[in-house]
Amino acid sequence: MQRPFIRSWKARLAVLAGAVLATGSAMAQVAAPAIDKGDTAWMMLCAALVIFMALPGLALFYGGLVRSKNVLSVLMQTLAVFSLVAVLWALYGYSFAFTEGNAFIGGVDRLFAQDINGAAAATFTKGVYIPELVFFVFQGAFACITCALIIGAFAERVKFAGVLLFTVLWFTFAYLPMAHMVWATGGLLFEKGDLDFAGGTVVHINSGIAALVGALVLGKRIGYGRDAMPPHNLPFTMIGAALLWVGWFGFNAGSALEANGVAALAFVNTFLATAAAVLSWSLAEWLGKGKPSMLGGASGAVAGLVAITPAAGLVGLSGALIIGAIAGVVCLWGVTGLKKLLRADDSLDVFGVHGVGGITGALLTGVFAAPQLGGAGLWDYVTESALPEYSIATQVWIQTQGVLVTIALSGVVALAAFLIVKHTVGLRVPEEAEREGLDISSHGESAYEL
Repeated sequence: MQRPFIRSWKARLAVLAGAVLATGSAMAQVAAPAIDKGDTAWMMLCAALVIFMALPGLALFYGGLVRSKNVLSVLMQTLAVFSLVAVLWALYGYSFAFTEGNAFIGGVDRLFAQDINGAAAATFTKGVYIPELVFFVFQGAFACITCALIIGAFAERVKFAGVLLFTVLWFTFAYLPMAHMVWATGGLLFEKGDLDFAGGTVVHINSGIAALVGALVLGKRIGYGRDAMPPHNLPFTMIGAALLWVGWFGFNAGSALEANGVAALAFVNTFLATAAAVLSWSLAEWLGKGKPSMLGGASGAVAGLVAITPAAGLVGLSGALIIGAIAGVVCLWGVTGLKKLLRADDSLDVFGVHGVGGITGALLTGVFAAPQLGGAGLWDYVTESALPEYSIATQVWIQTQGVLVTIALSGVVALAAFLIVKHTVGLRVPEEAEREGLDISSHGESAYEL
């Protein structure tokens, strides 16, 4: 069983984690590597599935959770943020995330997406390559949906211009350094040995902390805690959750970068952990409230997807089931008990699901990646063999460091970004606009005609 982490510094020349370019050197008279058509087709499909997660998956999931007067605003914010980050990814994001730099940020070799056309990128198997363009779009889709996740925390009260400016700042100073530190050769957490198969720290903890900060800075919605604010269309939310689940197979299995056994493992673990989380959340809600809700089941699915993300290609099937079951219960507490303790109006429970679920998954990855528990252990791609020793305590401590670094960086950057937005373009809509609804006040249209 393989996994994308390497202890040896020699592997830096062969691993995609730093988006190592594999085009031949004219000076050395080395022929360009051959592109594997099967892996290329697989990764293009996975990139499309990640895009599908956000548009329409996340948009419908969030859209159903807000009140009817704000549904178009959430759909528009998701679409605009996704599109904005896609452009920024091409201009400078990819270069700063995945080219050689220092421990915290990449370099400028790929600014404005230069020199990507025709280049090949190494996968985790020696001699197997995919077009760098495919890796570029796959990772770009990750960046887009990560930024879009955050908007759920301050839905129904935020200025559209404020969302866009915040996105530029947070993407630049939080997402890109995290992606580089975790996934690029030479990155701070990569070199420490942090295990994050598909984005527990980079995507979910990162966005969850930013969401919590946003909810606290913007303050509560008018009438929060006093007026009923039920979701306006739970069928939308159920459809969105189902689309997220389907798209997540590309998110997790695609992170193997090849159509191989590791991808198959990540695929099945995504299948099982999500199902386990649906059941555990629903059962806990049933026992606590007397009835299992559809909203709870859909939220449990997302919690399971979040928690298995860092572990997808690293743990066995039993580990995936346990991680999903734990995540369902922990995230239910995150959107109920913890939310009350924090006194934050996280409108769509981004922190309770993505932040709490991401932390849970990141820590449990260190446990269930252990070979004695059916996990992959640590794999050296230079010798193409498993490393002989695996200490659960040591790995959990490394995972904890990754969690703490993510919390600190995302929290500080998010706070600074929200304050900049607040004192420039403005962060929150006026009271009358919030009461009228953002569909009309911000976008001049209504989802439903009365």
